[in-house]
Amino acid sequence: MRNVISHGRLPALAAGLGIAFAFAFVAPATAGPDSPVGLWKNIDDRTGEAKALVRIEEVDGELRGRIESVLTPGRADAVCEQCEGDLKDKPIRGMQILEGLRKAGDWWEGGTILDPNNGKSYRSQLRTIEGGSRLEVRGFIGMPILGRTQTWVRQP
Repeated sequence: MRNVISHGRLPALAAGLGIAFAFAFVAPATAGPDSPVGLWKNIDDRTGEAKALVRIEEVDGELRGRIESVLTPGRADAVCEQCEGDLKDKPIRGMQILEGLRKAGDWWEGGTILDPNNGKSYRSQLRTIEGGSRLEVRGFIGMPILGRTQTWVRQP
């Protein structure tokens, strides 16, 4: 048997194994089932009807959500008539409605959610439930007890 060390193969082999070992422990780019990152069907808490599909992304440790499509019949091209400032009369589809939420235990907190139906922004918090298949989204004024909760459904 030839001496591997004398031919310089051992350092190359060790480096190759080290790189392969490192890649084995790199987390995949997709979010886990308990992450709020993904596509969600927004269900109205008062009517039980599906209103929109919202895509949630994590950017620099912060959640952001954008309306990907409006599901209410006849409102696919609706604009935010009640919004103020730059969002006034802008299309609801494509609008960022969720921002600034950061992880705090089981919850994501400290952000805001926009209700395009009335143009108002509310403080917000959310968390995944039922093994990540549902998302509990709460909008409130002042304290979380003074608000409404919707349950959104994860989409494939």
